[in-house]
Amino acid sequence: MALLGDGAAEISLRSVARAAGVSAMAPYRHFPDKAALLGAVAEEGFRALQAELEAADDSARGADALVAQGLAYIAFAARHPALFRLMFAARDTACIPREAGDGAYGVLARRVAALSPGDREARTLGCWAMVHGLATLSLDGRLSAGLDEVRLVLALLTRDLGEE
Repeated sequence: MALLGDGAAEISLRSVARAAGVSAMAPYRHFPDKAALLGAVAEEGFRALQAELEAADDSARGADALVAQGLAYIAFAARHPALFRLMFAARDTACIPREAGDGAYGVLARRVAALSPGDREARTLGCWAMVHGLATLSLDGRLSAGLDEVRLVLALLTRDLGEE
């Protein structure tokens, strides 16, 4: 995670070993290959994102909590761009669990369920897609909107969530 945060161009088991000050073979005691290492890093990223989304959800009520989650998601991506990209690129991680209680997605799913009597799965997926899209556009330098405009977009998204 430190190497990602430092902007390392290429993460390898050797570079991780070097950074940790251990032998080149030491990481193989814990990870069979690079994909397993990156998958473990991605899972740690999802745990950190979940903690931030839970804190955001606890900071407000109702639809405002959903807006707070969206802002926290986008802020997480901005603070950890390499980790964020890895989290969704790692093939061995389940980024969208189907059980509402699981992971970062579960935080969103529970809030949508509390707000929406309608098709919660579709509404949850729509909310996640919107926020993930905003975060990705921002990371790619394609989003010129400021924080107030993003907050308005998220508020508009959540405004009619409880309606059938």
